[in-house]
Amino acid sequence: MFVLVEMVDTVRIPPWSFQAQLNEAVAEELNKKLANKVVYNVGLCICLYDVTKLEDSYIFPGDGASHTKVHFRYVVFHPFPDEVLVGKIKYCSQEGVHVTMGFFDDILIPPESLQQPAKFDEAEQVWLWEYETDEGAHDLYMDQGEEIRFRVTDEVFVDTSPTGPATAEPDPKAQPGQAAPPPPPAEESGEKKEAPYTLIGTICEPGLGLLSWWNN
Repeated sequence: MFVLVEMVDTVRIPPWSFQAQLNEAVAEELNKKLANKVVYNVGLCICLYDVTKLEDSYIFPGDGASHTKVHFRYVVFHPFPDEVLVGKIKYCSQEGVHVTMGFFDDILIPPESLQQPAKFDEAEQVWLWEYETDEGAHDLYMDQGEEIRFRVTDEVFVDTSPTGPATAEPDPKAQPGQAAPPPPPAEESGEKKEAPYTLIGTICEPGLGLLSWWNN
């Protein structure tokens, strides 16, 4: 679930941090830059583990800060394929069951990976498993907050780096020399903000206490 990743970066230390030990200043700046951030094709950065090498520091003209090339190891959340994890149901939608682990929320179990037969209750906005017993089928709801085990089957990284402004199409109604209005923000245009890192899983158990509750 957690791995150590070797990284190299040039760390900028501002002048007001010169009074601290170099290792401490470097660690603080690295955690400011990386902690709780997703690195593309690497995973969710958690915290600095250690610094393995510090190269020479330089101060460039016009900048009073020092710049140091640092070799370090970082703790990263990056589960391996087929790893079984425990999380809680955050909410359900037509896309599937959305799971949280507390520190990481972008986990999706699609409908085809749920215990079958499963169906979506539109009124309650929850998925339910039609559990077969000797007395017939019973609906077991996958309620918000329910603990579940899931197996990681895939991961999706999305490059969310900022891009340049989109080129606006010319407005035929605009007068010559009149500037075109700016495009609406993503929220107003209805565009859904994509998560930089998403885990796709398949359910192992509908709920750690669900069947025990029913059997009692």
